[in-house]
Amino acid sequence: MGKRFNIAADCKPHLHFMVNIDGRLAQIKEMVDNGDYFTINRARQYGKTTTLKALARFLAGDYTVLRLDFQQLSHRDFETEHFFAGAFCRVLMNKYGAKGMIPDKILERMQQFSQELKMAPTLRGLFECFHEWCQIAPKPLVLMVDEVDNASNNQIFLDFLAGLRNGYIDRDESPFFQSVILAGIYDIKNLKQKFVPDGGHNWNSPWNIAVDFCVDMSFSPEDIAGMLLEYEGCYQAGMDVAGMAGLIYDYTDGYPYLVSYICKMLDEQIAGNGSFLDRASAWTKEGVVRAVSDMMKRPAALFDDMKKKLEDYPELRNMLYAILFNGREFPYNPDSQAFDIGTMFGFLKEAEGKAVVANRIFEIRMYNYFLSEDMLKQLDCPLPSFEKNQFIRDGFLDMDLVMEKFLEYFTDVYRESDARFLEENGRRLFLLYLRPIINGVGNYYVEAQTRNATRTDVVVDYHGRQYVIEMKIYHGDSYNRRGEEQLAGYLDAYHLEKGYLLSFNFNKNKKAGIKTVACKGKQLLEVVV
Repeated sequence: MGKRFNIAADCKPHLHFMVNIDGRLAQIKEMVDNGDYFTINRARQYGKTTTLKALARFLAGDYTVLRLDFQQLSHRDFETEHFFAGAFCRVLMNKYGAKGMIPDKILERMQQFSQELKMAPTLRGLFECFHEWCQIAPKPLVLMVDEVDNASNNQIFLDFLAGLRNGYIDRDESPFFQSVILAGIYDIKNLKQKFVPDGGHNWNSPWNIAVDFCVDMSFSPEDIAGMLLEYEGCYQAGMDVAGMAGLIYDYTDGYPYLVSYICKMLDEQIAGNGSFLDRASAWTKEGVVRAVSDMMKRPAALFDDMKKKLEDYPELRNMLYAILFNGREFPYNPDSQAFDIGTMFGFLKEAEGKAVVANRIFEIRMYNYFLSEDMLKQLDCPLPSFEKNQFIRDGFLDMDLVMEKFLEYFTDVYRESDARFLEENGRRLFLLYLRPIINGVGNYYVEAQTRNATRTDVVVDYHGRQYVIEMKIYHGDSYNRRGEEQLAGYLDAYHLEKGYLLSFNFNKNKKAGIKTVACKGKQLLEVVV
């Protein structure tokens, strides 16, 4: 069986199509050579374990690398320092004892610790072993600990960090690890939020010797293209490699799991299914749209975790909701807990000094999540009743009819509504209306650069065809003309001849309706509600 795209656990070069990360490994090795202690904290399924395993191989010529995973320890192992020190020794012995990597005198002492026969293991005794081992080892030692989030007792873990800190500070007097690398979702500062039972915060950390980890672990379009070229070499799909890489990047912003998920869907689910008769027809723009649509309907641990985090952190949830539906702009502030948590989980990123949703896939999933909540709660939003097949012509979306029917629906249901309610919820109401029409076949997303309190551009992908709808609050004719010109320019960027302008007009003497206008060589269908 040939190589496959992988979205489960770590990637293995002989089994999976992978991005070449040698450049990243070289950057990390420079940090190790410098004697840095640091944390690789990235969002869930961001390639941390794959990177650590590859890094261990990359460093093997110059260092003795000890790589542990805190998932190998049980909850009981974190209850006391005796349990923790003994379990730590057992993991080291099981992994490296038979390979002859542990000196005999160190191995004997660890065996005593692990069996708890001659002495009760302590953190102090564990660190004495480390110091002695580092002194007699033929090559400098590097310690890697994965899944540090699994540390389930605050004080024991903080004491362990304190021991690492002390060893680092006293390295000139007593040999210690060349480098220590911790990996997990939470950084050390935020990890402790999990341990404070009353919801308070304890930000002081003994891990203040750690340097910033600035290596970009996301995949660039060039990274993705390299992986696709390897795939092409195996299967000759005939794809436009650069074009496909750019399109996948547009949806994922290089989030490793999402990149691999789309590729896996195209290879294993889309190709040979329905109208996608072979790999050549699957590895196209239309195939990517279909893959993303299918992803939105499937459960996945990453998306389940997103939902849980939005429920666990209401301040973050409210911020994301305001960004998506109200066009609120939040200056990026890493000192804010909501920003810090959102960035750490991979939901937010900084763009031009503002906090924005990290990628298009997350944005679509969040829109679906929030809109599903609203539909279930029926929040002042009687849902339209229609046969969605009426909006399909020859397999494509009849966006003119979609806009016409929305005007009727909005006028019938909301003409007597409070203006403030409509101003705050108009765009949400349109997306609630649109979602069941395209659900299962198409996607929609909002362009971050146009999303603000006065303007939002929604791009709908349906069977490989795109439609751009600008939604805005009406602020007079001159403002409206600027909106027409902006939309015409945006259509140029998408190589489209027709666009849609949806204006929410809250003037008492407004004239609702629909008309077609020409602007800069483009045709615009304007709807005023």
